[in-house]
Amino acid sequence: MIDSHAPEVPGGRCGWCGTDPLYVAYHDTEWGVPERDPRALWEKLVLDGFQAGLAWITILRKREGIRDAFDGFDPEIVARYDEADIQRLLNDPRIIRSRAKINAAIRGAQIWLQMRDDGEDFSAWLWSFVGGEPIQTPYADYRQAPTQTEQSVAMAKALKKRGFNFCGPVIVYAFMRAATV
Repeated sequence: MIDSHAPEVPGGRCGWCGTDPLYVAYHDTEWGVPERDPRALWEKLVLDGFQAGLAWITILRKREGIRDAFDGFDPEIVARYDEADIQRLLNDPRIIRSRAKINAAIRGAQIWLQMRDDGEDFSAWLWSFVGGEPIQTPYADYRQAPTQTEQSVAMAKALKKRGFNFCGPVIVYAFMRAATV
């Protein structure tokens, strides 16, 4: 959706990236790379929801633990989580232990599966908010970029209408920038 690799510092890295090796690797190999795989997009949306109120580096540091705890973000498995699974997750120090965020991930998996079963492609649906093409951002300095856009507001409303949680327009805009949706 958004061309996120506008050079902001020498070497072409965005100013928010800093020097943390985890951030640098994320910036250089993932952030701003157009993602079209429906399952990968769902994982990214879940991780952005987990970030709410936290720094992204916290999510990056816990991402492998979150991925492992959530069965590789397999929607077929996550959608069937019950109270025992929720308790297991709440006791897992490798993840963000928020019941609301855990429940949102489970509900998101159920919605993702329902969309798939109804013949809807999650990726195509998300990309439809931007006409299927990455949006070119005019901001050379990330500090000038908005925290939300008309597209992120529309996508957030549509996600919420379907039943997704932790997907307000600011979170959705961060997701859009990261996944280049």
